[in-house]
Amino acid sequence: MLEKKILSKLKDKKNLLAFSGGADSTALFFLLLKHNIPFDIAIVDYNIREQSKAEVAYALELARTHNLICHLHNAKKVEQNFEAKAREIRYNFFEELILKHNYDNLLTAHHLGDRFEWMLMQFRKGAGCAEIAGMQKEQNRGFYTLIRPLLHLDKKELLAYLHANKKVYFEDESNFDEDIKRNSFRHNYSLPLLEKYLGGIKKSFDYLDEDRSQLIEAIEIKTIDEFAYFKSSHNKRADIFAIDKYLKSQLYMLSASERELLKTKTTLIVGRKFLVVQDGHFAFIAPLLDEKADMSHKFKEECRVLKIEPKLRPYLYKNQDAFLKVKELLTAI
Repeated sequence: MLEKKILSKLKDKKNLLAFSGGADSTALFFLLLKHNIPFDIAIVDYNIREQSKAEVAYALELARTHNLICHLHNAKKVEQNFEAKAREIRYNFFEELILKHNYDNLLTAHHLGDRFEWMLMQFRKGAGCAEIAGMQKEQNRGFYTLIRPLLHLDKKELLAYLHANKKVYFEDESNFDEDIKRNSFRHNYSLPLLEKYLGGIKKSFDYLDEDRSQLIEAIEIKTIDEFAYFKSSHNKRADIFAIDKYLKSQLYMLSASERELLKTKTTLIVGRKFLVVQDGHFAFIAPLLDEKADMSHKFKEECRVLKIEPKLRPYLYKNQDAFLKVKELLTAI
């Protein structure tokens, strides 16, 4: 069930599986074992469901049985905006583990249904080929690679595999709560369409992946601590796609309106957390600093000569390495 191309990227690597005990991650767990892929697992207990204790116990039992390491994080209870906050908690946990234990790849159990659901939700808000193509099988995150080995498989195929092999998994009851927008969208739109047109939808994603590789130029994003930069491709769509990709790695997702503004604005504050500057030659992304720094006259004069965006100056003044890089780039123009 797992593709040879993906398997070749996992063999002889240090892999970390994001595990929940649900059908998707359990199927991926046993498929990795079947193909002799080395991996450890990581699970987060958000402490909001009684069943989560049983899921954690199952993860620990599987790890002991198969001689794997199970990393566990007990999160503080999230009171509001659960989905976004939970995503931030788990990716922070995963990335801390990756840095501490030198994992090469983070494996998640996103499948075709997740990808199709995401595509439809983007499509209803307004999106082009790059956006509706959505999740990718591989994504370079700088110090690790995010890999989604199940993206070509439908949930029904994963359930059939689990049942045929008599594997235990858990079902999160909150997945059936249609008061949650994503669940309502899934049960009323994406699942019925997948039920009727699975073969065609699979083919469509293959075509979308081919089209995106032709339309969107690969851009190398470089970083200095929390500061990111890249040379403009002079293709606005490609530049915005790169900005969006980097911000996702920082756990922030651009809204449709922010993507539109990036087409015309050279400077944009997004999410009240990040500053994006596009000067025509380079794109710079930095944490937003609100305070008015007491900057030296020499620094302010250098910024004036180089025409550095004023909103970016407080960050550069406090981060000398980033300033020296910006200075080097702009001086060479």
